[in-house]
Amino acid sequence: MKGHAIYLGSSRGRAVAVLVSNGILEDVLVDADAPRPGAIYRAKASRPMKGQGGMFFDTPDGSAFLRGAKGYAPGDMALVQVAGYAEPGKAIPITDRILCKSRYAIATAGAPGINVSRSIRDEEMRASLRDLASLQQDRLAGHGLIVRSAARETPSEDVANDVTRVIDILGLVLGDQGTGVEKLLEGPEIADLAWQEWPQVTPVESDVDSWLREALRARAKLACGGTLYVEPTHACVTVDVNTGPDSSPAAGLKTNIVAAKDLPRHLRLRGLGGQIVVDFAPMPKKHRPSVEQTLRKAFRSDGIETTLLGWTNMGHFELTRKRARPPLQEIFS
Repeated sequence: MKGHAIYLGSSRGRAVAVLVSNGILEDVLVDADAPRPGAIYRAKASRPMKGQGGMFFDTPDGSAFLRGAKGYAPGDMALVQVAGYAEPGKAIPITDRILCKSRYAIATAGAPGINVSRSIRDEEMRASLRDLASLQQDRLAGHGLIVRSAARETPSEDVANDVTRVIDILGLVLGDQGTGVEKLLEGPEIADLAWQEWPQVTPVESDVDSWLREALRARAKLACGGTLYVEPTHACVTVDVNTGPDSSPAAGLKTNIVAAKDLPRHLRLRGLGGQIVVDFAPMPKKHRPSVEQTLRKAFRSDGIETTLLGWTNMGHFELTRKRARPPLQEIFS
């Protein structure tokens, strides 16, 4: 199977979307019970958490937490947006930087200017897309717009329609005149999210259970013949790398390089974040910089905020990762 494919289906009553590239499972999106990221509330500030530098807000879906909140006092009303999935028993993570995202554009509240994705390098194409977006400059009313990389080589009419739509949505949210706590915009459903996140091809309806089973397995094969075990625990996520049948002197380094390149994909598939500890295959300490450089490059292009912390005295590698997805194991346990 060559090229990209997006399959939409359901499992145990939940909507599911999977992205497959050249026969390899690249990503999984599953509808969860928690409020969807992207939902926008008119929320009420309740109490500050000075030790954590944040503020709790009341929303229709329960308590939410805004990290780094400034200028808010209890009782203040504010527009906030769900920034990720809440851990069980914890407040919904929110941001007061409102973004309305679609397939080809992102409208940015309070951040004026029209920008084109840096991944579009052709100057003529960049200028054309900027000119197209600038036709909506007056309707932005002091807000901003980002033309996404998916607009590359897309018919201008499609991009223009998408830009109009996303500005309309932003206008409706910001123009709300209500006073109480209320949900103003639902987060995108899985089918819509698939269009936004994976604009390569058009999604098609299909059975997704076999792909889900693959994503839920702890053991994964590496292209070099080694294996990777990804297992979430209550405290952290543990990753174990094994060389498999290769017993050559360089087996450890070769397997660890392959595992480092593939690790973001395996964490993304399983919806895993938080504290992560990687037990790489045995190798000389002099090879650690090569593995760490590979990790940094792999996570840089992953899209989910990840911080690499470094090596421990036991030879493990530690990192922390934003909980941007609901863990598949918890959803289908």
